Amino acid sequence: MKLSIRRTTRFKRDIKRVLQSGKDIEESKPYLWFLKPFAIAGLSLRLCFVFASNWIRVRVGKYEFSKGRKKESLALEKEKRIKVLRIIARLNIGGPAIHVHLLTNGLDEQKFESKLVAGSISPQEGDMSYLFDSDDIKPIIFSELQRDISARMDLMAFRRIFNKLREIKPDIVHTHTAKAGTSARLAVMMYNLISGKRIRTVHTFHGHVFEGYFNKTNSLIVILIERFLAMITDVIIAISDTQKKDLTENFHIAPAKKIKTIELGFELEPFLSNGSLKGQFRRNFGIRDETLLIGIIGRLVPIKNHRMFFKAASLFLEQNPGLQVKFVVVGDGELRSQLEDYCQKLGLTSHVLFCGWIKSIPLVYADLDILALTSTNEGTPVSIIEAMASSVPVIATDAGGVHDLLGPPDGVPSSDVFVVCERGILCRKNDAQGVAKGLKYLIDGEIQEKQKRLMRARSFVKERFSEERLLHDIESLYIELMADGR
Repeated sequence: MKLSIRRTTRFKRDIKRVLQSGKDIEESKPYLWFLKPFAIAGLSLRLCFVFASNWIRVRVGKYEFSKGRKKESLALEKEKRIKVLRIIARLNIGGPAIHVHLLTNGLDEQKFESKLVAGSISPQEGDMSYLFDSDDIKPIIFSELQRDISARMDLMAFRRIFNKLREIKPDIVHTHTAKAGTSARLAVMMYNLISGKRIRTVHTFHGHVFEGYFNKTNSLIVILIERFLAMITDVIIAISDTQKKDLTENFHIAPAKKIKTIELGFELEPFLSNGSLKGQFRRNFGIRDETLLIGIIGRLVPIKNHRMFFKAASLFLEQNPGLQVKFVVVGDGELRSQLEDYCQKLGLTSHVLFCGWIKSIPLVYADLDILALTSTNEGTPVSIIEAMASSVPVIATDAGGVHDLLGPPDGVPSSDVFVVCERGILCRKNDAQGVAKGLKYLIDGEIQEKQKRLMRARSFVKERFSEERLLHDIESLYIELMADGR
């Protein structure tokens, strides 16, 4: 601006000189009168150039200033993002690994900054870390964080988690599974005490280990530990209403006001549209089209109760000798060799197929006629949700959140050993006879009733278990948790 004023003043002075010079020339050399207009025009063009260059300089300056402010604003926005450190004991095949993968890479990047710490898996378990292969955020592996209890390794895991808290200074630590939940929440408690800061803690129960895993004494110890951990946790997430009832009324882990029910969410499209895959699984394993396929999908561990599944299979074959049927076991784990021996003992070898883990699981559901689940303890079984999305009939034992998935009785007269629910067949735990009879009912039932049940189940999971709904619920929880000041 000062430069423009100075140049304008100079322009006036130069015009005055030209006019004075022009007057002198006219008096001494009148024939050069025509030069006067050219001189004035030249000076005028120079003034225009001065103003134009000054305008450009101002505009560029404003752009650079705006650009700088924008960078500062973006940096400020980045600083204001909520930092979330997610911790899970291991990324073995199952619902928790799918869940943390979705949350780690699915949250709004403008509002949240996510990091994931995971432990190591045992040799007998399937690994789902491949889910992160094409993602920007990769899991940070702490080999010391393991499934098995070891004082030395657990202490080392605690130290590494504590150091990670000091390094990234998260706003929220969200833990998944019991082992990670214990080590991480204790580390956060110590960090908050030492630093004088406050990291919020969230813990998700994907199931619980309060029954079916340990003897009564050890189960009581686990319950007491979880009650203490609940006291230092800001929010506990239950993945079903039944699970929340267990945590509040049956095991008294925490008051209801501290527990929030947020159901799971998945990318269901591969299961909703897997009709084009029909026939591939059968061809891969040499199974004829007319053979009835009854499958069970999950880890080969005691809590899944595969032995009861095979007992039910044996009873079903005895009661229906004319049926061509194959019982398909998808999964692997520590009990595989024992279960194979058990099948041989029951004379089921020719009727049972152990497939191991199959990465393209929609391929399996495309050919299954019935999905069975025989667990003694569950959270919200992912296999049932996937089967419903794939329009596969479900029969399951009444464990954990299974009842929430299958729904209330649909009014159809039921047997004394199973209940016909709105979206599937519900049996008692450890009741092989009930499962065998429930399988027979599914096969012989009226086609229209079966189709209605499948349609209800498919619509139910589409509405309740979408990834969009899960991400919205978790983001809202985090924002609410940070609302009292950072």
